[in-house]
Order: sequence, then structure tokens, then C-alpha cells
Amino acid sequence: MEIRPEFLGLVLACALVTAIPRVLPLVALSRLELPAWLLDWLRYVPLAVLSALLAIELLSAGRAGLPAIAFAFAVAAMTRSLFGTTVAGVAAFWALS
Repeated sequence: MEIRPEFLGLVLACALVTAIPRVLPLVALSRLELPAWLLDWLRYVPLAVLSALLAIELLSAGRAGLPAIAFAFAVAAMTRSLFGTTVAGVAAFWALS
């Protein structure tokens, strides 16, 4: 199998464009001492992103989605297991659909 140089260049350019925005902040911020208030603020970013993604799903969940989400939340609160929560939520959605 022969790979054309244009195609290889395109794949390498795409990899570079994908890697730079991920690696550059990591390298730049690893050498800085961030203030405590900024570290406290950054601690809530993953929770805010997850809440925004979940809010979109709650609004578009449909008839079977809301009870399945409620069931998954209950399983998560009781078991504190990501795998158990995922399996329970998918099973509840499948059973209600």
C-alpha cells in the first residue's frame, strides 16, 4: 500500500493542529505558580462543563430519558460507582424505551 505524500502531510498537519492547543497550555501552566484564588476557581470548571452537558441532555431527553436519568442519579448516590451508574442508566433507558 502506497501513501501519497500529500495525504501523509495532511494527517501530520491535522495531528499538529490537534496537539498544539492541548499541549501548549499544559506546558505553559506547569511552569507557573498560580495564585490560590485561581486554583480554587479552576477546581469548579469540570463540574460546570459537566453540568452544562447534562442540562442539554435533560432538556432533550424525551419521555424515557427523564426517569432513566433520575434512576441513574439514585444509583450514583447509593453506589458511588461510575460503571454501576452507567449500566443502570442505560438499562433503565432501554427498559423504558
